[in-house]
Amino acid sequence: MSGIMNMLLAGTVAGALPLDVEYLVVAGGGGGGASTAGGGGAGGFRTATLTALSISTNYPVTIGAGGAGTSLPNPSSSNAYGGNGVDSIFSTITSTGAGGGGVGGCAALDAGSGGGGGSNSGAGGAGNTPLTSPSQGNNGGTGCTPGGGNNGAAGGGGAGAVGVSPPNNSAPGGNGGAGTASTISGSSVTYGGGGGGSADVGAGSGGAGGGGAGGDGNNPGTAGTANTGGGGGGARRNNNTTGNGGAGGSGIVILKYPDTYTISNPGGGLTLSTSTSGAYKVTSITAGTGNVSWS
Repeated sequence: MSGIMNMLLAGTVAGALPLDVEYLVVAGGGGGGASTAGGGGAGGFRTATLTALSISTNYPVTIGAGGAGTSLPNPSSSNAYGGNGVDSIFSTITSTGAGGGGVGGCAALDAGSGGGGGSNSGAGGAGNTPLTSPSQGNNGGTGCTPGGGNNGAAGGGGAGAVGVSPPNNSAPGGNGGAGTASTISGSSVTYGGGGGGSADVGAGSGGAGGGGAGGDGNNPGTAGTANTGGGGGGARRNNNTTGNGGAGGSGIVILKYPDTYTISNPGGGLTLSTSTSGAYKVTSITAGTGNVSWS
């Protein structure tokens, strides 16, 4: 009897002990739109602890890709939304991919964090869609009502704050919403910054946490940072330039668990690395789709 009890306490019997795993699941950021366009929203940000997981059991993981930044040739009479980010998943937890940036006069897309609205009063996308508690993201800002040729577009929503709406008749674009810091890795890292809105002059900056800066008539929007879920910057297409929105940054899954356990990736498919933080191991998964299991 004592031998069996020792095995149980060591966690070596399949399914014998519940395992508590702290997680951070960040989805892919939205891409910036093209032509007086808003910045992409940040990927959904969810963090908490899953309890009573079993050892020697497969749990699915997916790392969401960032949405495509939209490119328009010159001349073009078209507008184009930025692409939505892709969901990231760990077990039963899904963080929703971000909304792409909106275009002139049109509403941005709803998602984990909403995309920023284009100029001409384009509405920002709604964040935290579908609803989760606590919220996984925020709304994008609303584009300005133009006047005198000023066409500032709005910033995409961030994990920690809404995207900035430029004032009416505004040349500068709105900044992306700020992300949210996590200490799951052992140090404070900010994820989920929204992309900056485009502008004629003075494009919006990306939100802290990987958001890309917006573009102007001479520069494209910049991409969100990989593995942060940051939104891409929106683009402004002038008569002699192309409009290139920045791509959204890919997502990430980070798992923290007692150092008496060992994680594996049965069947492969995931890119992961593991470090130690105090009495815990921390595994960061940066790409792919597959399963994780503990022993």
